[in-house]
Amino acid sequence: MAKAFASQADLADKQVTFAQLSENAYAYTTEGDPNTGVVVGDDGVMVIDTQATPAMAQDVIRHIRRVTDKPIKYVVLSHYHAVRVLGAAAYQPREIIASEATLEMIRERGKEDMASEIGRFPRLFRDVESIPGLTWPTLTFEREMTVWMGKLEVRISHVGAGHTRGDSIVWLPAQRVLFSGDLVEYHAGIYTGDAQLAEWPATLDRLAALKPERLVPGRGAALMTATDSLKAIAFTRDFVSALYACAKESVAAGKTLKQVYEAARARLDPVYGRYPIYEHCMPFDVTRAFDEAGGVTHPRIWTAERDQAMWKSLES
Repeated sequence: MAKAFASQADLADKQVTFAQLSENAYAYTTEGDPNTGVVVGDDGVMVIDTQATPAMAQDVIRHIRRVTDKPIKYVVLSHYHAVRVLGAAAYQPREIIASEATLEMIRERGKEDMASEIGRFPRLFRDVESIPGLTWPTLTFEREMTVWMGKLEVRISHVGAGHTRGDSIVWLPAQRVLFSGDLVEYHAGIYTGDAQLAEWPATLDRLAALKPERLVPGRGAALMTATDSLKAIAFTRDFVSALYACAKESVAAGKTLKQVYEAARARLDPVYGRYPIYEHCMPFDVTRAFDEAGGVTHPRIWTAERDQAMWKSLES
């Protein structure tokens, strides 16, 4: 039997956890689905990543309202992927914040990415008709900006390329809480289909240098100790490094994409194969690694048509 495309067979509801990390920080996590971060300041709320649709975002809002009635002033987009950003309208924020590189990627490929991801994730795009269109930032920065939420300092930084060219993190320095977006995943598949694989490990080293004591990854449970936070960073770094090394070795040996895929699965399945979304990610991951190892530094745009053609070529 042919393997179901991407996450089209993943239709079961997941258990939501809404965990408090510090006096001001919370994590909305869902068994390997995309996470949302929440910061409650003195005068308002910041949401980091929005869920895939405004309808899906309503559950985040319900959890926020259990801990505060302060207005939701800010939404931060950790990167441009549709599953992270298209729920933004539900929050009615004062500002939608993203890196300049993320804005460039929305302009370049946001429409195509939206159609691609809707086709991959039917459960996450439940009530897709509630999406009003692409989410556009209202406030951008090049490297770093600080938002003062009353007395609480919130730093939003583009510390380097990795999962995409425009990844941003949110850092609460006084509480040592890090919201990493998809730069870090833990006990979940790691999507690299639009990645800058050669640069990603160095970006992760910069995150480790912050010495976070709490970390909300893009997928996976929130990490509640400094030791576990560093384990999550290492979990991601090890995958990215092994994937890219395998691709470089295979491309140098003149192997085809299908052969690289088989080699990467043999190397990575024993460690990562049991985690949510791994089976979905690997065809996209290896395709991007094959491209970058072959000199394609700027990731090619995924479209719904390209997704299906690639999947058939590797999974048939």
